[in-house]
Amino acid sequence: MPSLPVTVALITYNRARFLRETLAGVVRQNYPTDRWELLVIDNASTDDTRQVVASFAGSRPSPRWILETRQGLDHGRNRAVQEARGDILVLADDDILVESDWLAQLVAPFSRDDGHKIGVVGGEVMPVFPDGIPRWLEGSHRPLAFRRDDGPLPPTQTPMGANFAFPREVFQRFGVFNADLDRQGASLFGGGDSEMIRRLRHGGLEVWFAPGAKVLHQIPARRLTFRYAARHAFDSARSRVVDRVKSLRDQGRPAAGFLASRAAGSLLKLAGFVLLAAAQGICLRTGEAKRALVRAWRSCGYLYQIARSSAGKV
Repeated sequence: MPSLPVTVALITYNRARFLRETLAGVVRQNYPTDRWELLVIDNASTDDTRQVVASFAGSRPSPRWILETRQGLDHGRNRAVQEARGDILVLADDDILVESDWLAQLVAPFSRDDGHKIGVVGGEVMPVFPDGIPRWLEGSHRPLAFRRDDGPLPPTQTPMGANFAFPREVFQRFGVFNADLDRQGASLFGGGDSEMIRRLRHGGLEVWFAPGAKVLHQIPARRLTFRYAARHAFDSARSRVVDRVKSLRDQGRPAAGFLASRAAGSLLKLAGFVLLAAAQGICLRTGEAKRALVRAWRSCGYLYQIARSSAGKV
């Protein structure tokens, strides 16, 4: 079976160190070199990202550097959609490590999809910690692995945006990523991934998982601090509320009941986790106190976004 033409796009912002390692693995794919291209969408980085990309000019294929000045992950993804020449568009993070068969494994389900029923294929994402991980955060980052063989996922499961692929035609049918719902600059507020995938599911397409397309997702020390964990918890809670409200409204169902019940539950959890953090602090169990405070801050994120969504704001 002939290999499908593929575009691999890495969206990057000020992470030249990790981008270099990612590119080193991506350019060594055992996929026919004349059947795929490599794009690096630079989201206005201020480090030496462009020089890193240029250092791989001798690779086959060599990466094509593209500057996208509109800040935000989904602005970068949408630029990749615009620039892609392949029938399949692979979108990946700039801090992943891949094996040589990663690309072939990720796009294989599309080769067998004669009915064009697959809207997206995601691969396994396993967190790794090049700088180590604080003891109080151990167990908080788990591999994203849904099944042991290639196949569709139920509506309750959604692949991670660090490692997924789409037929390029779905963007013509369903539109591009909603850039208002994803990360911009230092914000960790998100939602563009799940909103796009929900659109595909609503349109009758299947969401697949390919465990053989595993990547290692590098999480550096600066993303393992209490401050970062708290901000991530707050913003991810906001994202879940926005995603759930939009899902309900897309189904023609009111969101008021969900918002009210989630608000009540979040208030109870907030009180409970604050008390737990205080108790752990008194017992000098600082790690457990940090865990409880992060969970309390997540409840604050729910409450903040519930108030905004109730007022009709994102």
